[in-house]
Amino acid sequence: MPYSDKDNSAAQAGFAMQTWRLAHGRTLDLGERGHIKAVVNVTPDSFSDGGRHQSTSAAVEAAEEMAVAGAAIIDIGGESTRPGGQPVDAVTEQSRVLPVIELLAGRSNVLISIDTYRAETARLAIEAGAHIVNDVWGLQKDPDMAPTIARLKAGICIMHTGRERQKKPDVIEDQLEFLGQSLKIAHAAGLPKDAIVLDPGFGFAKDSDENIELMARFSELHQLGFPLVAGTSRKRFLGAVSGRDAASRDVATASTTAMLRMDGAAIFRVHDVDGNRDALAMADAVLAAKKQRAGS
Repeated sequence: MPYSDKDNSAAQAGFAMQTWRLAHGRTLDLGERGHIKAVVNVTPDSFSDGGRHQSTSAAVEAAEEMAVAGAAIIDIGGESTRPGGQPVDAVTEQSRVLPVIELLAGRSNVLISIDTYRAETARLAIEAGAHIVNDVWGLQKDPDMAPTIARLKAGICIMHTGRERQKKPDVIEDQLEFLGQSLKIAHAAGLPKDAIVLDPGFGFAKDSDENIELMARFSELHQLGFPLVAGTSRKRFLGAVSGRDAASRDVATASTTAMLRMDGAAIFRVHDVDGNRDALAMADAVLAAKKQRAGS
């Protein structure tokens, strides 16, 4: 592993104070409490909220409401990443997201994430006011992505995917292999450790059993030594367990948020801010009580 302190026991526990360095001189403190990254898809076909935020004004209004409700980060995407989603070209993607980012950055102090795997979209988004890049291909799709993020001093969420590759049969071994390669790319590009968080990519070419096993073994990912993001919101495996359709999976999502926070996840990518805020508040209260008891 190119980043040397992955074996730090406090980092493995998932609750050590760490500062995530972001673009435009911003930072986010991670560790003592969980943070919400709220989803705003400026698309017609995203699996959960497609079509709701297609206009710039609707997207910005939704983002501002999410920030008021407690989201620390707004994650803006212009291309659906659902299974079977319709690909779009870079021009279409940029025409959707850039006006939203520019207007939101001018009206709110909330942190802004751009959900893209294209380096040029990432560059334009950061220049428009975004602070973070969320790359669902883990820096492995566009060779210019890691150097672009490093040059612009942005934060990066490196996500695992099983798409377009042969996975290892063990879910954690596959995480370590894929994310290990992503971290080599990040290191070679000069991305500092404190700019990076990792996302195990729930739902991305993983069946229900694999997603459940990944939840059960989530704490094993702390061996990578980076803050972890959980993105279970309304995913298909929640429906397989609960029997509910995508629009009715917010309670199931909030339950996973509480469970994964107890296992050390730092950031939670969700559609419903209110329920997940409450789930995090409860988990963090229990964690604080555990910490106090351990120190007494």
